[in-house]
Amino acid sequence: MSAKFLLPAALLGALGVAAGAVGAHAPWLPEAKRALWETAVRYQLWHALGLGLISQLKDAPLLAWSGYLMLAGVVLFSGSLYLLAISGQAAFGKITPCGGLALIAAWLLLAWHAWRNL
Repeated sequence: MSAKFLLPAALLGALGVAAGAVGAHAPWLPEAKRALWETAVRYQLWHALGLGLISQLKDAPLLAWSGYLMLAGVVLFSGSLYLLAISGQAAFGKITPCGGLALIAAWLLLAWHAWRNL
């Protein structure tokens, strides 16, 4: 796969570590919202690794779709949880499932690609 997913994967990883540090040392983040923040960080970091994996595989259309869906899923899923934790606006929580579905679809496309190339 082209390196087009390696740069976003690396940036998501770095930002995930930074977000984790911020969340761990943020007196402004209420304890009740800390679990949302930690979930966002955890999903962001795992999917940064997934995107890095995709970037290292042989180029294929399914992998490109998987990469784009994974990137969009992280932005929607983790991004909405970060915004929900910071703002408390419930509307951001309505975006989270869309991101989750994109992440699931990304992993299923990756699995389909693997199955086809056994």
